[in-house]
Amino acid sequence: MTTFDKREEAFEQQFAHDEELRFKATARRNKLLGLWAAEKLGLSGAEADSYALAIVMTALEQDGERAVLAKIRKDFDAKGVVQSEHQIDRTMTELLAKALADIKAGR
Repeated sequence: MTTFDKREEAFEQQFAHDEELRFKATARRNKLLGLWAAEKLGLSGAEADSYALAIVMTALEQDGERAVLAKIRKDFDAKGVVQSEHQIDRTMTELLAKALADIKAGR
């Protein structure tokens, strides 16, 4: 194996690792976001967990972040929860940073 082949393999492994990390962090972020939104909607316990799972599944089955934002926006509007899209988006960004930090810390 040449040096070039070794470097190429290392880059491929790093790319695969980064993609796995991004997937895990996004899924964790969506669960945390679902729990945050559930609290705003007045849900707790099993209902909150179920709502968080619905957010994770929405991201996986539909168009990712846009679908999640649209679902939360629709649910907030239906329940009269006052949160702008900017506030929801900011929370998504903050929770993604927290999810990445948690995963990197092994939590």
